[in-house]
Amino acid sequence: MTPTREEQHWMYRNMVTSRRFEETIAGIYFEGKTPVFNMANGPIPGEMHLSDGQEPVAVGVCAHLNSDDVVTATHRPHHQAIAKGVDLDKMAAEIFGKKTGLSGGRGGHMHIFDADVNFACSGIIAQGMGPAIGAALSRKMQNKPGVAVAFVGEGAVNQGGWHEAMNLAAVWNLPFVCVIEDNAWGISVSKEASTAVTNNADRAAAYGIPGKRIEGNDPFAIYDAAGEAISRARAGEGPTLLEIETYRLAGHFMGDAEGYRPEGEKDALFEKDPIPKMRAKMLADDAATEAELDAIEAESAARVEAAIKFARESEEPAPEDALTAVFA
Repeated sequence: MTPTREEQHWMYRNMVTSRRFEETIAGIYFEGKTPVFNMANGPIPGEMHLSDGQEPVAVGVCAHLNSDDVVTATHRPHHQAIAKGVDLDKMAAEIFGKKTGLSGGRGGHMHIFDADVNFACSGIIAQGMGPAIGAALSRKMQNKPGVAVAFVGEGAVNQGGWHEAMNLAAVWNLPFVCVIEDNAWGISVSKEASTAVTNNADRAAAYGIPGKRIEGNDPFAIYDAAGEAISRARAGEGPTLLEIETYRLAGHFMGDAEGYRPEGEKDALFEKDPIPKMRAKMLADDAATEAELDAIEAESAARVEAAIKFARESEEPAPEDALTAVFA
């Protein structure tokens, strides 16, 4: 299954937009946090987890989804939120803690929620699995359209909640796809040091469902595998487990010294940056011209600049609003 010319343009646009958004956020994050680092200071308080390098996973999967479909993501969610169509202005404002944010500035970047496009994420490892399974079950019980996709990291696959959710998805034959983003590192712990199996896709056999590993952080291979899995789910043929090799070009969080990485690993990863690789492939395949890709990049840059401007200029929430819209 090969994406159409239009789909490739959509994929490239969302990859570039995500990368530009995160590069801009990274430049702003340390404002007010130097010379003495205090996570609470600056226009963007709290932790910040960047997804640069992992963009192919988001676009390869979300190219097959629509507004009826549910996506749950992790504490590293920007690429998936953008690919699912989350409002960029409101997401930026949420990250800045502003009143105009998706949740009025209450959630921040690890708790992005946009009901208009059925997207949510969680800072707790593997905790997107249960809500995604619930969404898939509700659609099956009500005979409504839509599939649910849960994105998790390879570290989440060792959590008990992940196994429980996978078991129920298989028992109930739900329209569900679990996508494992295998970037090889659970914070500072390598996959080899934490996981008994080489390929987490092999775990699918324990639930009697298909499992597939996609190597190389390749958006076209991801698109193909995700298309098959999502088509199965839509046809009532049950869940699929996809494990995707991807690369985290940044640290686990902003400020991570990354001393745990072997010498030379990051340099090698930057040589495999998926965005210039996709650009080169689209040009070689006559799927785009230089002018078209330059225009996409310029449009993405302008869109991000506008979102950041909206966030910076938005009103701060009133202090008393901290206790509204929460459960006591």
